[in-house]
Amino acid sequence: MADKLVIVESPSKSKTIGQYLGDEYIVKSSKGHVRDLAISGIGGLGIDVSNQFRPEYVVIPEKKALVKELEDAARKVKEIYLATDPDREGEAISWHLLQTLDSNNKKVKRIIFNEITKTAIHEAFERPTDIDMNLVSSQETRRIADRIIGFKLSKLLQSKIKSKSAGRVQSAALKLIVDRDKIVNDFISEEYYEIYAKFPGFEAELSKYMDKIPKIPTLEKADQIMSSLTNSMTVEMLETKRRVTESKPAFITSTMQQDASNRLGFNSTKTMQIAQKLYEGIDLGSETVGLITYMRTDSIRLSESFINSASDYIVSNYGKHYLGYSKKNVKGSNIQDAHEAIRPTDAFRTPDSIKIYLSKDEYSLYQMIYARAIASIMKPVLTDVTTLLLRSNEAIFKATSSKPVFDGYLKIYGKYEPIEEIEKCSFPELAINDTISALEIIKKQCFTQPPLRHNEARLIKEMEDLGIGRPSTYAQTIQTLKVRKYVTLVDKKFVPTDQGKITIEQLDIYFKDFISANYSRNMEDILDQIAMGHADQLKVLTDFYDYFMPQVENARLNMEKVHPKETGEICPVCGHKMVHRKGAYGDFEGCGNYPKCKYIKPSPKIITKESTALDTKISCPQCHKGTLIERVAGRGSHKGNKFFACSNYPKCKYIAPYRATGKKCPKCGKPVIVDELGVVRCIDNIRCGFSE
Repeated sequence: MADKLVIVESPSKSKTIGQYLGDEYIVKSSKGHVRDLAISGIGGLGIDVSNQFRPEYVVIPEKKALVKELEDAARKVKEIYLATDPDREGEAISWHLLQTLDSNNKKVKRIIFNEITKTAIHEAFERPTDIDMNLVSSQETRRIADRIIGFKLSKLLQSKIKSKSAGRVQSAALKLIVDRDKIVNDFISEEYYEIYAKFPGFEAELSKYMDKIPKIPTLEKADQIMSSLTNSMTVEMLETKRRVTESKPAFITSTMQQDASNRLGFNSTKTMQIAQKLYEGIDLGSETVGLITYMRTDSIRLSESFINSASDYIVSNYGKHYLGYSKKNVKGSNIQDAHEAIRPTDAFRTPDSIKIYLSKDEYSLYQMIYARAIASIMKPVLTDVTTLLLRSNEAIFKATSSKPVFDGYLKIYGKYEPIEEIEKCSFPELAINDTISALEIIKKQCFTQPPLRHNEARLIKEMEDLGIGRPSTYAQTIQTLKVRKYVTLVDKKFVPTDQGKITIEQLDIYFKDFISANYSRNMEDILDQIAMGHADQLKVLTDFYDYFMPQVENARLNMEKVHPKETGEICPVCGHKMVHRKGAYGDFEGCGNYPKCKYIKPSPKIITKESTALDTKISCPQCHKGTLIERVAGRGSHKGNKFFACSNYPKCKYIAPYRATGKKCPKCGKPVIVDELGVVRCIDNIRCGFSE
């Protein structure tokens, strides 16, 4: 009979791990957090600010049945192992489970592993540890600060300018998009010219004129320079140098998201969903095994065991002369070395050997992760680069030719970083002081181009460079900007909406430092210090609160409220002017005297009749009295779209932050929805757990 309980986060992971452990173990999943801050107390914060920011935690309503199931399982065993994800959030989940379950007279241990393979799981159980309270404190500090920001700043913006939310990371990322949009819109293209000399087999560009880098802003200037040139030119320099191009380190979260966007066309949310599946375990016929290591990491370190295995693979498949060395972390801020880089769990488990077990997208991402990790310990690429300088009076023309000598790591990574052409151009046999005659000298009209708008890859890279947030939060941050309708995608590039622009405009006035990259980076550093036990949680929260709340109060008193536009009609109930308003499911016309008068122009109707509504039987997370009912929007741009709202309407006006797909769950028959993170899943994910 099983007398040991193992709790992981996801059902998929519990299935994979369960096959590696014996019958004495019961493996269950918490499906993420089981507790969160209450929405009680002063301001609904769930935090007693005056009592050292003491938090009040409650079981998440949707998790009550699951918690009871875990409690029942915990009572029947002698040992409890908390095997949640190996990061701050996972550490906090383990701590909350410990606080929730009856652990009296029981052995309770924390289990940490970076990959879900039989060897890694057994090794982890041989060296159990205790919950790291410094990591828990760091996560709790972030959560408390986020709750204060969310309740104070978001409510302020909702009341003043109708913006749905704001946050330290979210708003800093939005500011990058808005600022870039302004630069692009304000950009004035300027004319300039380039001059080329064409020769048999190659062409050379004017690189210096009168010992200076030429700036040719006008046609007149170009013609003036051209009139001083002769077609006969003298070889001033002919030099070949060997260029050594090192391989890139194995992926971290941010670089994986960037390359998946650039190479595979995946958005960050999709990339993380696929990576999560590869990490938690794929059924390979004879066994279910995790194919990659943990995908939330900012360390480029590789374990010695993997380096040894990958080295054997390289030597046996490509030869010893392709074997290089592993990359080391560069010391600096925001480097968490507790994890490895993202790599395959087995260097000999090639993408093609398991292709039949993977979906097209899973195969594409695994192939890229695999190739990058193997390539990271291979020899560099060697290229001979020849530079030719030609003089024509006061002008110097430059041409280059490159020729690969050794393909190195591109042997496996060439698909993602194509090998250069054999020769970019062909030079004749030349020596210093030789003369060569140009076939013609031409001028080319050019125009300066504005900087590129951010796509997901560029935004993630800039957030990482500036220290805004953590790589593990990039996907969620970007998804939030989309859901809040602060940005739209045009040709896969972010363009801020009017609401996004006004949000940053007001935040720039009243919270300029708060939404800056410097503040976000400094806060991440402070959270790191808490995680390492070098900073005090109470002092950090006190400093944050004393800095933040005066700005909120100043904005509350001085930020101008945006009033809705009038429709030109009069309310038939109270006689006030009717105005245009925005609702969660489209624009509508309502009385300008709201909330005293709640008249809404009645045609067309907003929702379906109650009698036709589908009741999901899921408790409303806001009032806990009603249940979530499927409704249909009746007007605006969302007309006809299905959504879920509380059956206790109008007493409770909760609307779920996810949308209906019109499909039914193949497991339980309830609606399939797309949640706020873009995951397609059963609406009853607690009991059912189905997801695509």
